[in-house]
Amino acid sequence: MKITDTKIEGAYLIDIEPIIDDRGFFTRLWDKARFENLGFSSNWVQGNLSLSKEMGTLRGLHYQVAPYEEAKLVRCIRGAIFDVILDLRWDSSTHMQWFGVQLIATEHRMIYIPQGCAHGFLTLVDDCEVEYLVSQYYHPEAEAGVRYNDPAFGIEWPLPIRIISEKDTSWPAYPRRYPTK
Repeated sequence: MKITDTKIEGAYLIDIEPIIDDRGFFTRLWDKARFENLGFSSNWVQGNLSLSKEMGTLRGLHYQVAPYEEAKLVRCIRGAIFDVILDLRWDSSTHMQWFGVQLIATEHRMIYIPQGCAHGFLTLVDDCEVEYLVSQYYHPEAEAGVRYNDPAFGIEWPLPIRIISEKDTSWPAYPRRYPTK
């Protein structure tokens, strides 16, 4: 695996290094010892899968507040998405910065999202499936989010948002202090 820093402190892109033969390829997706050396969570407690039927569907930006903050390992397994991390950690050198990257199923790229960051994605094609591991169980009382179009962050989405949940359009505007601790 090739692991690359992003501009968000503690967030990484992970590219596979396949061993290819006439059958196809084999690759490693997780290496506990190597990832723990980088500070990655290795306590995955839940695996999630989302299907978005139409291009232009936005999911996010979501996170969970303490004591249920979660790290995520995200990959697109069908289609293509624009994945966004927003750093909400008050003690981070990249607080209020965002990072976006295309995750395309055929490229097998993953992104590691540290605790304290909001996460969301926009589908770039129809019929996208996104799989992610999380380090904390879902707790509805700890669910929080930020608006995808809040000018405090200036996220540049590559396509118009066509489909979004009512909940995701109703998150409060910044600079309300988002509870992350």
